[in-house]
Amino acid sequence: MPAPPSPEAEASASESSKTLVSVAYHHLRRDIIEGRLAPGAKLRVEHLKDSYGVGAGTLREALALLVSDALVVAQGQRGFHVKPISMADFHDITKTRILLECEALRQSIQFGDDVWESRVVAAFHRLDRAQERLAANPSERFNEWEDRNREYHQALISGCQSSWVHHFLGILNQQAERYRRLTVTRQPIPRDLHAEHQAILDATLNRDADHACRVLAEHISLTYEAIKQLPATLFDA
Repeated sequence: MPAPPSPEAEASASESSKTLVSVAYHHLRRDIIEGRLAPGAKLRVEHLKDSYGVGAGTLREALALLVSDALVVAQGQRGFHVKPISMADFHDITKTRILLECEALRQSIQFGDDVWESRVVAAFHRLDRAQERLAANPSERFNEWEDRNREYHQALISGCQSSWVHHFLGILNQQAERYRRLTVTRQPIPRDLHAEHQAILDATLNRDADHACRVLAEHISLTYEAIKQLPATLFDA
């Protein structure tokens, strides 16, 4: 009779399994965000497990994580689907994000110190450079710009002391990325993103919370206005 596996071997196997789930999760998430797995598409485990090079159990665990991220919908016996996109959904995301992100910025302006200020300025500088490269090649430079844009917004609110606000804003921004990608790469309305981000920075460094929140809300709302100009065929009702 073979000897049972040692605790070390069991721990190693468990860690390896977690790594596979994490890799599958990040690959699936990327493909959903970037549209390679289309909104509303059925996610057939028996097909996808070969595409992602993992077993069915690992893939189901990764999909369950994406359900908790609200990027995938589990429909009982019908399996998994990519969450659809719709104008109603993005309107809800936009309004809720404005509510939370403006409060987080207000708290950051109140409690942020010199280190916080320097973090915001550095993040703006990196975003500004990425913006220049995006203008030259929107389709290939979007991922870099998206990373720098996310870092800038995170830096702005990093003085907020509520971990729950940060948690929920992380989810909202993840949801908004699918929509934001459509507007940045298609440019349905003219925008000066540099000027928008600069206005937020200036008001923030001046510690003018009311003005900073107003220009931040306008900045976020403009993405919704841009989405409204895209073809209705891209969205559910």
